[in-house]
Amino acid sequence: MPYQIKLQNFEGPFDLLFHLIEKAEVDIYDIPIAEITNQYLEYINKMRSIDLDVASEFILMAATLIQIKSKMLLPKEKNPLDGTNEDADPRAELIEKLIEYKKFKEVSGLFKESEEKSMDIFYKNAEIIDDIEEDEILLNVSLNDLITAFNDIIERYKSGINEDVHLEEQLIREEFTVYDKILHIKQRLNNKNEISFSQLFISNTTKFEIVITFLALLELMRTREISIYQTKSYGEIIIRRNFS
Repeated sequence: MPYQIKLQNFEGPFDLLFHLIEKAEVDIYDIPIAEITNQYLEYINKMRSIDLDVASEFILMAATLIQIKSKMLLPKEKNPLDGTNEDADPRAELIEKLIEYKKFKEVSGLFKESEEKSMDIFYKNAEIIDDIEEDEILLNVSLNDLITAFNDIIERYKSGINEDVHLEEQLIREEFTVYDKILHIKQRLNNKNEISFSQLFISNTTKFEIVITFLALLELMRTREISIYQTKSYGEIIIRRNFS
């Protein structure tokens, strides 16, 4: 008997994410981001395996989760006065949106229940204002391919450099931000329309810089300023600019 996958329908990315958090029975204020991200990507892959279209907003949510997961890999800066961590929790904005979604869902449920008692009503799902398709962001490449390529870059760095040597001094000297790297990527794409994924990291000297570059890439992907594609299976991942 062939293996069949049964998938629940979700109204949007927050609906799916909220379902995974409830299923895991975890505190919404302390989301195990790595576990939830893996489950989210697994669900999207299952949708693809049975030839279901994956809407662009689900892809963008997945990119956001990967971005948060990557940020949590970065070393936290210590306050020199009291030794506490100064960095904000990368999950904070997502948690805030999830709490708002939970409130909206609860209120919507009450209104819907009340209306259904009084009359028969046909409900329409919210329209997606942004009509850019998923295929304009990821072409012949999956999010898993992107993660695998990123992990390969990290492993290549680890095998070539001893991270323990002068790491603290390296981090202190690095003053660039995600925004800086976004500008750097755009500048490189202005010179030529496309660049390979591996070339993007070739000048990176530390794990910190690699992660920051990857976060910048995800942000450009989220804002649809770039597309990611492969010319063939297991081939080099190419970054193409969408901005003028």
